[in-house]
Amino acid sequence: MQIEPLSDWFGTPLGGYLLGCEQAYFDAEVADVFGFNALQLGLSNVDFLRANRMPLRCRIACDGPARIRADLRQLPVLANSADLVILPHVLEFSDHPHQVLREVVRVLMPEGHVIVSGFNPWSLWGVRHFLTKNQESFPWRGRFISLNRLKDWMALLGLEIASGQMCCYLPPMRSEKWLQRLDFLESAGDRWWPFAGGVYFLHAVKRVQGMRVITPQWKDSKAKSKSLAPVPHRVNDDERLVARNRDAETAE
Repeated sequence: MQIEPLSDWFGTPLGGYLLGCEQAYFDAEVADVFGFNALQLGLSNVDFLRANRMPLRCRIACDGPARIRADLRQLPVLANSADLVILPHVLEFSDHPHQVLREVVRVLMPEGHVIVSGFNPWSLWGVRHFLTKNQESFPWRGRFISLNRLKDWMALLGLEIASGQMCCYLPPMRSEKWLQRLDFLESAGDRWWPFAGGVYFLHAVKRVQGMRVITPQWKDSKAKSKSLAPVPHRVNDDERLVARNRDAETAE
């Protein structure tokens, strides 16, 4: 399943609204992630790594203006080499989302970061997805993955959730006028029904079980006490004469 046509949908009023929300989130979230290598998988028309300061920032996708074109299930990247990987709406438009996530874990360094964005099926956007007759249109053709299911996948792969957020609480309307009028639902939704945002974000860290330090078996036995050597002293002539007479008497 191709994700790049989703970039064209970002040119619509609803898509542009979502793109603004996502760009603001990624800008804030990736700015403080440090390292050397950052990868963006999919949506190569949009630079979600622009606020990151790593020396290498690379976009990988199946098509589009990507720096590397590759199958996201088999990334041409060394294992344990990436400090940050972001997946903007990759999993719900993949035929094998779990394999894509497994490949991300492979290329991540220990304590590396992964950030995922996805459409929430338990929202007004999910209702629109369910009721849409034309299942070939974007973004409704994707297989929306629930937040709990994604968390389970991450836990099985050794990814620990660091933070999360939701956005797009307003109904998915086509009119830009109504989108502006209902913009107040963003703050209200975040306060009153935070689980029902149309789009969710998850920031996770790859945890690797550390090595166990083995300490030497120290002996409890005490050190042997040292024997003291006699201190020599000078013998005068009278003491030497007495000792000689005592030896002579003993010999007789």
